[in-house]
Amino acid sequence: MNLTSTFEGVGIALDALRSNKVRAALTILGIVIGVTVVITMAAAIGGFRSTVLEQVESIGPKNFIVNRFDNTAIRVDDGTGKPPWAGRPPITFAEAEMLSRLPAVHAVAPAIDTQSDVKFGSKSVPNIPVLGRGWRWVEYIDGEFLRGRNYVENDETHAAPAGVISEHLANELFGERDPVGRQVRVGNEMITVVGVFHQTPNLFSSQFKDWVIMPAQTLHRRLGVTTDFMQLLVVTSSGATQEEAMDQVTSALRTSRGIRPGADNTFVLTKPEQFADLFNKVTGVFFVVMLVLSGIGLIVGGVGVIGIMMISVTERTREIGVRKALGATRREILWQFLVESVTVTVVGGGIGILLASFFAWVLRTITPVPAAVPAWAVAASIGMAAFAGIVFGLYPAARAARLDPVEALRYE
Repeated sequence: MNLTSTFEGVGIALDALRSNKVRAALTILGIVIGVTVVITMAAAIGGFRSTVLEQVESIGPKNFIVNRFDNTAIRVDDGTGKPPWAGRPPITFAEAEMLSRLPAVHAVAPAIDTQSDVKFGSKSVPNIPVLGRGWRWVEYIDGEFLRGRNYVENDETHAAPAGVISEHLANELFGERDPVGRQVRVGNEMITVVGVFHQTPNLFSSQFKDWVIMPAQTLHRRLGVTTDFMQLLVVTSSGATQEEAMDQVTSALRTSRGIRPGADNTFVLTKPEQFADLFNKVTGVFFVVMLVLSGIGLIVGGVGVIGIMMISVTERTREIGVRKALGATRREILWQFLVESVTVTVVGGGIGILLASFFAWVLRTITPVPAAVPAWAVAASIGMAAFAGIVFGLYPAARAARLDPVEALRYE
């Protein structure tokens, strides 16, 4: 097989697509859908993953979280009806204070959450996140104070009615007025605004624009929020490794809780990268589902390829007979029709890549997700389309190659 026959096959396939636009469109529709789905999903998942990794990095490579149970694990109901925290005592403020004194620990910030309406005068924002955080919470969130300041350690110790609000919430409640020093009603409590915080935009901040952060003790004592699911955000000392800090925290908690040697921990230490691993597992499932759906699209498109190539063989029976009479071999006829089939599917794959690139651009434009079409997905899609062309074009090509030249010349 030479380049001349290859280019000839490509030219014939493109002419067929141009002369039978409707039939060609229906033929390659499945290929287009399959490729578009795969590449769009790859771009979206890649964008989500980079955002998640950025958030993980912003927490700090050496920091970690103390939980009552492992909230990064994917669980299946074992039939007992027991929750994953059964038999595990809640994390306490006393434990937070104890861990903050460890040599390898720089700071510990308790964390509990709730939701509540927030009001100022006649304005109200319903059901927004209210976050109880130790005063070192700023080490876990990228951003800056636009006005005012953070609350201090003394506010945490005495459960002071002080809080920091998001930039978006400040605009909604106060407009152009300075919120610092004014009081907002959170639930049934009046909280003094001490600062306005601008969080660096990311995937998650775009979903939660309105929020209030106040001392965890304030949320617990004044608003009555339970500490049953409190977490501890642990900042590792600059001179220590994450492993050293985690070892010291584990030893201190086991000792204070009276856990015997060999017994399981009644708490879990979670590294930030475990959240990225959980994300990869979840998105991996979605990606497999999309691969299955795109595979169905390719099969539908492949059936169409068989149809259009069989029609092409029938329409060009006399041409095949003439070529064989002039000395064309079966291999040359087979190669020509396979090239035509692959050209049809690759055209469909190319259209799918263009559509996926457009969808990735739309996603990147209207959301914080940095969706971009990866090179490997483009190469894989072209390869997948070409493979489909070979598989589904093989039967029509073989049929053309097997035609008897005498009978083909007689065909009307």
